[in-house]
Amino acid sequence: MKLSTQGQHAIMAMLTLAIHDDTGAMRLGDIATQQGISLSYLEQIFARLRNGGLVEGIRGPGGGYRLARPAEEISLAEIATVAEQEPEQDTDTVSTPQRELVARMWEDLSQQFYQFLDGISLDSLMEGHKIPRKAYKMSETASMIARMFPARLTFPSMGQHAAL
Repeated sequence: MKLSTQGQHAIMAMLTLAIHDDTGAMRLGDIATQQGISLSYLEQIFARLRNGGLVEGIRGPGGGYRLARPAEEISLAEIATVAEQEPEQDTDTVSTPQRELVARMWEDLSQQFYQFLDGISLDSLMEGHKIPRKAYKMSETASMIARMFPARLTFPSMGQHAAL
């Protein structure tokens, strides 16, 4: 998974909709002006978001777009995935062991990035999402080694005297 400029704009636009959820639908022109991007570019993004079931369009006076589901049910990973969908490209490249290793590494990294974004909802982002920190416990082996080799205080050697 990648997070291109298009994905970033989609997340910011969805966050704008979530923040203004209680005031009704928002016009794309207002969102485009707020983000400093062209209306046609934002329309392309919203066409994908609408097709992905993340937003719904409201017609008529006071119309615009609003979230299709509650903000706590929409993850950043889902937004980025929907916004960055591109047609499948036929990659006709020769497979080598090195390419396969690199492809697997990128796939693993993409999966970790997706899992990270999947853990952040629009709602938690509005609440000032805190990045979870992993807590590591010292294993029994590391603890045993630390007891066997305790930290020692070091003193300057006796042979070195400061000039008086």
